[in-house]
Amino acid sequence: MTQRAKVDVVVVGSGAAGSVYAAVLAEAGKSVLVLEKGADRKLSDLYSSQIWARRLKSAAPHVVEEGKDSIWYNFNAGHGYGGAAMHHYGVWPRYHPEDMLEQTRYGKGLDWPFDYEQLRPWYDQVQEDVGMSGDADKEIWRPPGAPYPLPPLPVFEHGRILARGFAALDLRTSPVPMAILSREYKGRPACIYDSWCDAGCPTGALANPLVEYLPRAVQAGAVMQPHSYVTRVLTDRAGKQATGVEYYDNDGVRHEQAADAVVVAAFTVENCRILLNSATGVHSDGLGNSSGTLGHYLMSHPAVSVFGLFKEETHCYYGVTGGQLFSQDGFEKDKSKDIFGSRQWEIGLGTKPNDLLGVAMSRADLFGNDLHEFVRHGVRHFGAMVGVCECLPHAANRIELADGKDRFGMPLARVNFNLDDYARNLWQQTADLGVQIFQAAGATEAWHSPPGGQHIMGGTIMGADRTASVTNEYAQLHDVPNVIIGGPSVFPTSSSVNSTFTAHAVALRSARHIAEHWGGLVG
Repeated sequence: MTQRAKVDVVVVGSGAAGSVYAAVLAEAGKSVLVLEKGADRKLSDLYSSQIWARRLKSAAPHVVEEGKDSIWYNFNAGHGYGGAAMHHYGVWPRYHPEDMLEQTRYGKGLDWPFDYEQLRPWYDQVQEDVGMSGDADKEIWRPPGAPYPLPPLPVFEHGRILARGFAALDLRTSPVPMAILSREYKGRPACIYDSWCDAGCPTGALANPLVEYLPRAVQAGAVMQPHSYVTRVLTDRAGKQATGVEYYDNDGVRHEQAADAVVVAAFTVENCRILLNSATGVHSDGLGNSSGTLGHYLMSHPAVSVFGLFKEETHCYYGVTGGQLFSQDGFEKDKSKDIFGSRQWEIGLGTKPNDLLGVAMSRADLFGNDLHEFVRHGVRHFGAMVGVCECLPHAANRIELADGKDRFGMPLARVNFNLDDYARNLWQQTADLGVQIFQAAGATEAWHSPPGGQHIMGGTIMGADRTASVTNEYAQLHDVPNVIIGGPSVFPTSSSVNSTFTAHAVALRSARHIAEHWGGLVG
C-alpha cells in the first residue's frame, strides 16, 4: 500500500460534474487531485467512427441488470478523461419549475430542496462558460433565463421534412438548445455538421469536459491522474469525516489518497457502488445511508426512436447527432388518469448507415437482399427522431451490491429497474404519436424502436429531510458533509429533459458554495 501526499480535494471522476468541481475548487486556491479510472485523453485522440465511439463507452459488463426494464448502462456510461460527457450529444434543455415540485403540485414523485429560480443563475453561467446555441424566443416552452450566447444551429433538409409532420398535427417546433457552437467562441471553432457527436468532437465545437472545465482546472493547478480506480471513501474512526479514498492503479497496487474533502462524481451507478462499498462499523449499510435511501429512486428516461423513409432525399448525414429541431408540446405532466409525465422530441437526428439509436433493433426483419436495398435507399432517404419520456422516482428502483466482484475484490453493482404503468403508457402514446408525425410528414414507411433507456439518475438523491434523502441541497452527504456527490445521481426527479446541462448547473452551484464555506466544511 502507498500513502500519497494529502490534498485539499480529491475528485473521483472527470466527467460533466467532476470537471466543474475540479475547476471551481482549484480556482478557489484548493489543491485538487482528479482520479479517473480510465485513460488520459485529448481531443486529438477522437476519431469519427462508430468503432472508435464505442471506446468512449463502458463496454465492460460490470453492472448486473435485473427487473423488467434496462437502464442501458453501457450506452449511457463512459470512461477516460471527460467520462460519459465525451459521447453526449449536446442537447441541453433546462428543467421546468414543475419538474422540481412534483410532490407539491401533483402528489406524485418528489420535491427538490430548492426551486428553479435558485438554479436559474447557474444555468445562465454554465451556458456562458461553454457556449450554447439556440433561440430563447422561439423555444417557447423554455423557463426564464438569459438568452443563448450564440444563434441556433442551422436546419437542413432532414429537419425541414420532419417539421412538416409536426405542423400538420398542430405541434410546434423550435431550434434545439445545443451546447454546440454555431459560431467561433472563446477560440473554439464552429461545428462542421458532420453528425459524429456520438464519437466525441475532435474539433472542440461540442462542449465536453476537455474544452472548458478540465483545462480551467489544470490551469489553476489541479492534477489529473488516469488509471486510478477508486473503490472506497475512507473515514475517521468516528465516521464523522472523510479522510480520503482508496484506489488501485493500472498494476493493481492499492493506494490511499488523503484529502480534506472528497467529491464522488463517478457516474450514477458507480457513485452508489462506491458509497455502498465504503461501509464501516459506523456506517454499516454504506456511507451516507442513515436514511436507508442510498441506491434508491433510480431513474432512466424511457425513450422511443422513430424512423421512416421518404421519397425525397433527407440528407440525414448532415447536422448533429442530437437533432436539428426540438419540441416540448405535450410536456404537461397530467395527461390522463393512466398517463403521467413530461415528454419532449429531438427531431432530425444525424444518422449514419452503421446505426446508432436502434435502427438495427427496430428492423430485425431485414436480411439478405431486403437489407441491402434498405441500406441503399435509407442512406439518402432516411429520417429519425427520438421521443424522451419521464420516469417517476420509486424507492423500489434501486442500485445494490451484487454477489460478483471486480478484479480488486470489491462487489459489483446490481440494478433493479421497473417502469410503472404511467411511464409505460406515456411511452406507448409517444411511440404511436411519433409514427403519426412521420406519416403526416409524407413518409412512405414509418416505424418505431423498442423502449430504450436514456440518461441514468437518482440513487443519491438530495433533499431537505435527512431521513428521506442522501444529500443536502448542495450535494453534501447528510451524514458526512465533507463528501460531495456530483452528477445526476443527486436528482430527485427525472423530468424528460437530457440531464447533462442540469448536472453542470447543480455542480456549479454546489462547488461555489463549498468554496465559499470551506472553513465550515473541514473545520
